[in-house]
Amino acid sequence: MTALPLALIVVITVVDIVSPPQIHLGPLLIVAPALTASVAGPRATAGVALLALGALTFIGAVRDGLTSANIETQLSAQLIVSVLIVGLRVLRDRHERELARVRSVSEAAQRVLLRPLPERIGPLHLASVYLAAEAEAQVGGDLYAAARTTNGTRLLVGDVRGKGLSSLGDAALLLGAFRAAAHLHADLPDLAAYLDGSVCWDLAQLAQARQAERSRHPDPPGGAPDEGGESFITAVLLDIPDDGAHVHLIDCGHPPPLLLRPEGLTTLTTRNPAPPLGLGELAPVGYEVQTFPFRPGDRLLIYTDGVIEARDSQRRFYPLTERVTAWQGERPGALLHRLRRDLLAHVGRRLDDDAAMVVVERLR
Repeated sequence: MTALPLALIVVITVVDIVSPPQIHLGPLLIVAPALTASVAGPRATAGVALLALGALTFIGAVRDGLTSANIETQLSAQLIVSVLIVGLRVLRDRHERELARVRSVSEAAQRVLLRPLPERIGPLHLASVYLAAEAEAQVGGDLYAAARTTNGTRLLVGDVRGKGLSSLGDAALLLGAFRAAAHLHADLPDLAAYLDGSVCWDLAQLAQARQAERSRHPDPPGGAPDEGGESFITAVLLDIPDDGAHVHLIDCGHPPPLLLRPEGLTTLTTRNPAPPLGLGELAPVGYEVQTFPFRPGDRLLIYTDGVIEARDSQRRFYPLTERVTAWQGERPGALLHRLRRDLLAHVGRRLDDDAAMVVVERLR
């Protein structure tokens, strides 16, 4: 690509010189620096622009003489346009450097917020994948985390109301609360209640801040209503003991996990799902734990609604159960690789909502 502009300069120069007097191809030389600017930096663009000006000067000297009004006009116009092209290339390089710095900081912050799950934790093999709907983002409102306890492993997979970078604050709050308390609460209902209290406290603080902001800057008549108090987080909490062949589960308004076994696929639907975190006061009773078999060789697929609500161009939902049934013999990492590729193909590589998937396999 960098040689193509030089070839264009040579071809245009030769063709212009041998063409009839009434045909002038010299102005086409501006294509060379314009093309160079799309594939190379400012210095290369400026160098090609100087070569194009030299070629136009040579054409003028051979054909009409450098003192003719025609060649003087062409040279002046090409010089002005070349300066503009080089200047725009300089601005583009500066913008790309700034974008690279911002992206580097953003990626570092996102990696701290959503730490990668370990491949092996206790008797479990884990694999995860995250697809953010926000352009250039690696994380949004979906979340997952794992923590070891004295006798097992606890997992959290959640989905903040909303999508993209605007939901990062609530995701960060819940992840921090889970990591701090997962090993302190012996019972899973106590942990769920603690997480719900943390989310409710954060929402109360946010409501107070918004109320203070409204008192300082009242909304104009007909303004958009404040939706700050409507935030919540759907989540599923799992406790997988090291000894035994079962998993304890609390579902807080989240899509039910799928249990993959050699004999088939089972949806782990709880009898009495709890409200999403942040709406715990709506629960008539405490959090109910349900226990399901989880033997060595079994796998759990935990996902967010961004997966099952993804639509193709004909508005058809992604058939997750059908795909998992076809690929359930794959190892956790390979299974998620297939699902990720197939999900992106289903939506045309553009998700409308964040999507996360975690596969847990019991090894022993």
